[in-house]
Amino acid sequence: MNYRKLGRHGVKVSEISYGSWITGNDGAAEASIACHKRAFDLGINFFDTADAYASGEAEKIVGRVLKDLKRSDIFLATKCFFRMGKGPNDGGLCRKHVREACDASLQRLDTDYIDLLQCHSYDHDTPLDEVCRAFDDLIRQGKLLYWGVSNWSGLQIASASELCERRGFDRPASLQPRYNMFHRDIEKDQLPACAQHGLGIVVYSPLCQGILTGKYAGNRTPEGSRGAGNEQFKNRFLTDYNEAGVRDLGAIAASLGLTLGQLALAWILRKNEISSCIVGASRPEQLDETAKASGITLTEETLARIQAALDKRWAMVLDEDARKLRDGKK
Repeated sequence: MNYRKLGRHGVKVSEISYGSWITGNDGAAEASIACHKRAFDLGINFFDTADAYASGEAEKIVGRVLKDLKRSDIFLATKCFFRMGKGPNDGGLCRKHVREACDASLQRLDTDYIDLLQCHSYDHDTPLDEVCRAFDDLIRQGKLLYWGVSNWSGLQIASASELCERRGFDRPASLQPRYNMFHRDIEKDQLPACAQHGLGIVVYSPLCQGILTGKYAGNRTPEGSRGAGNEQFKNRFLTDYNEAGVRDLGAIAASLGLTLGQLALAWILRKNEISSCIVGASRPEQLDETAKASGITLTEETLARIQAALDKRWAMVLDEDARKLRDGKK
């Protein structure tokens, strides 16, 4: 396992990180614990969770895992923003909720500090200076080491970073956005802002909900997969253009002796601005494959072949959009 700095900061995190969203939400506590431990054995030191995952149960599972590991060996990240109760201040990023959410996460995680607490979303109802001050206070109190954001725009990232610089607050250390071969929006806006202001980028959905593992090849939904019986998933992801992209990219991966998932992760990690890719697993052995993506270097020739496959897929996307417009469906 290779390790990278979290943006401009000195702390180092594993290129592949483990996220508890899947295993936390399906309630399979023992499977989740086994996956966390396998991740650690593979050199993954970055565990990511959130208070909202399974209404706090995912954090409790991570807390159980930490009891069997040396706390200082783990870079522990969680998030706050989404509602955790019925009260008027049980969500968002107001100073009151951020502090109380942090304390509640510390209790569920059964630890005395969090390495990285992230804003799970942007809060349009709370002044940005209040948000930044709330996280700076928690860092000064020793409850956090770093704070970060998720799904913030480039402008929001820049505004927060510049405000913190002016006020002498700890600046946000990281951004957690969706990024994969089929979703590249951050390249236009967020990635440049993070590079300018020194934020590390911790990517979620690097395998596009499992599409970029090839498990849904032929637009099939294997029993037990998240796509099985999920019409919304099928309509969103099991498309002709995604099928073509997976087929072409899978051929490139096979020619290199890689799995499609390894190729997809290595493609993301080609960018120095990326600190880590968050992967999930329902079985420990699934992590053996994804962890091997760390350290893979793709040649310029391979990157050109990948880009050609992605351009072909994008042309199909545009053709499909044009067809829907003609049919009055969009």
